Amino acid sequence: MTRRLYGGLLGMVFVVNFGRVVFAPLVEPLQAAFDVGPAAVGAVVSLVWFGTALPRLPLSYVLTRVSRRRIVVVAGVLLTAAAALTAAAPDLRTLRIGVLAVGVASGAYFVAAVPLISELYPDRVGKRIGIHGTAAQLAAVAAPTVVVAVVAVATWRAVFWLLAAASLVTTLAFAVGLRRADQAPEAPPARNFRGVLGNWRVVLAGMLFISAAGFVWQGLFNFYVSVMLARGLDAGTANALLTVAFAAGIPAFWASGTLVDRLPTVPYILGLVGAFTAGVFGVTLLRGSLALGAVSIVLGYTIHGLFPALDTYVLSALPADTRAGTFAAFSGLSIAVEASGSGVVGALVEAGYPFTAVFRGFAAGLLVVLALSVGLYRTGRLPAADRAAGVPDS
Repeated sequence: MTRRLYGGLLGMVFVVNFGRVVFAPLVEPLQAAFDVGPAAVGAVVSLVWFGTALPRLPLSYVLTRVSRRRIVVVAGVLLTAAAALTAAAPDLRTLRIGVLAVGVASGAYFVAAVPLISELYPDRVGKRIGIHGTAAQLAAVAAPTVVVAVVAVATWRAVFWLLAAASLVTTLAFAVGLRRADQAPEAPPARNFRGVLGNWRVVLAGMLFISAAGFVWQGLFNFYVSVMLARGLDAGTANALLTVAFAAGIPAFWASGTLVDRLPTVPYILGLVGAFTAGVFGVTLLRGSLALGAVSIVLGYTIHGLFPALDTYVLSALPADTRAGTFAAFSGLSIAVEASGSGVVGALVEAGYPFTAVFRGFAAGLLVVLALSVGLYRTGRLPAADRAAGVPDS
């Protein structure tokens, strides 16, 4: 039964993450279709990530009352409807609503699915989260190629009709597997919501590690093609490097999920943040397809390696009876900060700041955050991950 449920989650996460990342290769087509500039499209792209953050805080309470498995099914149904609405959007306002709903569905899925995985595999949390992330990253790698192929023979709307169909199929498959697994015991939702609020130190520590880097990544990958064009590359190479950055995340999720179970957690995370910061600086300094290709690999590997490492750190640092609810609160607050990255970049560029200046400033900010994190770690002020936490029964 465990394998059946986990396999269903792997299928669903591919579709869910495709819905979140599909907007990056669609930035240029959407600008042309709705006759708007980079600021407007950047704001639309940000909505999918604001939507991802939106349900997480409410769900931190809901998950103390409702089964995580049921929330996964609801998320799949919502994604199907949201993708169809986006595909049919006649104007920018409706598009915004559809994009926001796609994000809400993805947020609901992740806050339910990740703690569910830690319940299904309590002794291999990092590895199984890493594999789950690998399935998500395969969607990110496929997105640019799929979008280019579909737009070449149809329109951008066809991409979302395909997403709606895929979401419906994978949700039905998971629901069928869930029904067959219903006789298997499931840990009941914990009702200790007050304990969720008491875990604020873990939430803030996790946010310190990921929010700034996630903010920069949001702004960078959604404008990656435009950034590469500004660095002197042609459109084909720029799209290829976006694919390279996403492709680097495939081994990153797998390897990082395994390494975080074996290495000192916080130093490992700080090393990834430092390497990512160096990669952002590299984008602003280097030219040529080979150099920028190497930087793309560094960026893609380190940022995607951070995700399973951070999830494992937060889940391992939390007591079992508040784990699901607190993880929902952590992810919601973090993504709320990260989501504005695309909108901020779009606004700065439209105001006349070149991409080089924008991301060089962002990289400098990351250095400050990294220095603060190292200082807190060396003085023992960060919560420690407890690998003996056991099976979360929340």
